[in-house]
Amino acid sequence: MRMIIFGPPGAGKGTQARRIAERYGIPAISTGEIFRSNIKNETALGLQVKEILATGGYVNDDITNAIVADRLAQEDCAPGFLLDGYPRTAEQVDALDVELAARSNELDAVLELTVDDEEVVGRLLKRAEIENRIDDTEEVIRERMAIYHRETQPLAAMYAARGLLVQVDGLGDIDDVSLRIGEALDGRVR
Repeated sequence: MRMIIFGPPGAGKGTQARRIAERYGIPAISTGEIFRSNIKNETALGLQVKEILATGGYVNDDITNAIVADRLAQEDCAPGFLLDGYPRTAEQVDALDVELAARSNELDAVLELTVDDEEVVGRLLKRAEIENRIDDTEEVIRERMAIYHRETQPLAAMYAARGLLVQVDGLGDIDDVSLRIGEALDGRVR
């Protein structure tokens, strides 16, 4: 199973990605986790990413595409993968298409978690408190939401046109959302 999960920041992608990965025996690849690890380890990439995230922006396509291509080349991705946080732009979709074609692979599904914006803002502010995440101020959250709606949300139409989009309501109990996702994806498993 090769798939993408997307939705606005705070939609529950990370939580659900881990559950999906376990269910289908594939690695969940989170660009956000890769970036946070580099920030924590104060690598050159981490310092660059930290500055970008502090203003609410997204890491540029060239850096992100290279990181994802490198990760997809690893052996554990051969049977499949779940991308969380990638692609975010049409240019990243194109780069992923090229990367998959080079490996004679294609996507099985693109899962979009749909949620209410105000619910997401509340979730992220609560997460910021609990996890002491400095990148989750209300101003930064709202900027990331605006970027999501402007740049990433339109990808739903691209993937719907390819017959890959599966939309699932991301609000509610984590187990209920997982159940809805499983029901929506099980028919697409290869």
